[in-house]
Amino acid sequence: MKVFAKKTTRFALAGLGAAFIMSSLTSTGVQGQAQPSSNDSFNLPEDISFIVQPNNPNERRATARVNGSIITGTDVDHRVALILAAQEIAIPPEEVARLRLQVLRNLIDETLQVQEAAALELPVTPEEVNQAYERFAIESRGMSVAELDAYLTSIGSSSRSVKRQIQGELAWNNLLRRNIAPFVNVSEGEVTDLWERLQESRGTTEYRLGEIFLSANPNNRDQVVANANQIIEQLRAGGSFVAYARQFSEASSAVVGGDLGWIRLAQLQQPQLEAAAAQMTPGQLVGPLEIPGGFSILLMIDVRQIGMPDPRDALLSLKQISIAFPAGITEAEAEQRGSEFISAVQSMNGCGDADARAAAIGATTVNNDGIPVRALPEALQGIMLQLNVGQVTPPFGDLTEGIRVLMLCGRDDPTDTSGPSVAAIMEQIEEERINRRAQRYLRDLRRDAVIEYD
Repeated sequence: MKVFAKKTTRFALAGLGAAFIMSSLTSTGVQGQAQPSSNDSFNLPEDISFIVQPNNPNERRATARVNGSIITGTDVDHRVALILAAQEIAIPPEEVARLRLQVLRNLIDETLQVQEAAALELPVTPEEVNQAYERFAIESRGMSVAELDAYLTSIGSSSRSVKRQIQGELAWNNLLRRNIAPFVNVSEGEVTDLWERLQESRGTTEYRLGEIFLSANPNNRDQVVANANQIIEQLRAGGSFVAYARQFSEASSAVVGGDLGWIRLAQLQQPQLEAAAAQMTPGQLVGPLEIPGGFSILLMIDVRQIGMPDPRDALLSLKQISIAFPAGITEAEAEQRGSEFISAVQSMNGCGDADARAAAIGATTVNNDGIPVRALPEALQGIMLQLNVGQVTPPFGDLTEGIRVLMLCGRDDPTDTSGPSVAAIMEQIEEERINRRAQRYLRDLRRDAVIEYD
C-alpha cells in the first residue's frame, strides 16, 4: 500500500523490470549435462541434490537483520494486516503465507533505502514523517491522526508500520532526486519528435493498463504460473489489483499499483501483451501472459482516443432523489411505496420541480455538481450519456437501501484536446529513465547488503 510520495515516478513500459531480476538459465547438452549458454555464468546441473542439514536453511521465518537493522515478526504482521484490511474478500492461508514473504522483501528494500539515504547524509527526519502521516490521514483517509491511529490498531496494524513505509518512500525519493534525476537527460529533439508523432496519430486508440509482472526461469516456471493463477483468482473474486501489484509485481510500476499510465500498444514492446490488450475492454483482466523473463497479468483500466474529446470526461450536475423503507416493512408494502415513488419521479418537471415534489412523497434530495461521467459506476455511465437535462435514470436499490434515481440537471461536455504538451512528454520520458536507473540502484543495494535471517 503506497501511502505517500512527494512525487511518484512511473515506469511506463511493461515487463522491462524483468531485465534487472531474471536469473541466468542453462541449456542441456548431448550428454545430458548442463552446458553454459552465452548468458550463463553458473553452469548449473540439471539434477540438483540438496545437502540435508539439521537446520534447513530454506526454512526462514519472517525476521531479519539488514546491515544490522532489525526487521521483526511484528513488523511483518502489521504490514500484512494493512494489506488484508484493504481486501474485500478473505485470502486463503497459502496466499497469506506468500504475502508474508513478499512483505518481508519489501521491508528489506525499505530498510536498504533508509540506510543508503542516511549514509549519504540525506536522512528523513521524524518531523517529515509525522507531517506526511498527518497529510495521509486527512487527505487520503479523511481522518484525524488520532482516528487513523485507532483504526490501524483495530485492524491489527499500527501507525509505526505506516510511518516506516512513509520513511522508506521519502528516503528513496531523496536518493533519486540527488543521485539519479540530475543525470537523466532528455533532448529537445527527442521530445519534439515524439510530440510530432502523437499529432500524426490523433484519433488512434490509447490504453491505460495495469500490470503485475512475475519473473520466471525454466526452473521455477510452473510455480510462478501457479502463483499467477492464484493472484488472478483472488482478483476476480474482488481483490484489489493495486494492492496485489504493489506487493507482488516485480516491475518498477509496482510502486504506483501497477499503473502503466496512458500508452499506445507499441510502447508495450511485447507482441504477446500488444495482442492481448488490443482485444480487452475496460475492467477486463487477462493472464498470465508469458513474455521474455516471466509472466504478466494485465488489467485494462480505460481506453481513449488520442487528441479526441472523451464523452466520459463530461462534467455532470446531478440530483439524487431517494426514498428509504422503515425497518420491518413487508415486501408488499415496499413494492407499493416503490411504485408510488417511481410514478412521482417520472412525473417531475426537471430539477427545479424535484425538491418540492420529492418532499411531498417523503423522499429526500441531494445535489452534486461537477461529477465526471467516468467517476460514476460503470453501469451508470452509458445511461447518463443518453439522458437529456431533467430526465432520470432507471430506479435502483433494494429493500435495505431503499430506492433512488439520479436526475440530470446539467452537463458540460469536454472540449477538444491536442494531447499531452511538450513539457508533459519530456516529464514522462524523464520518469521512465529515472525508473530504469532506480531499479539498477536498488538491485545494487540488495547485492551488497549483509542480511541475516533468524
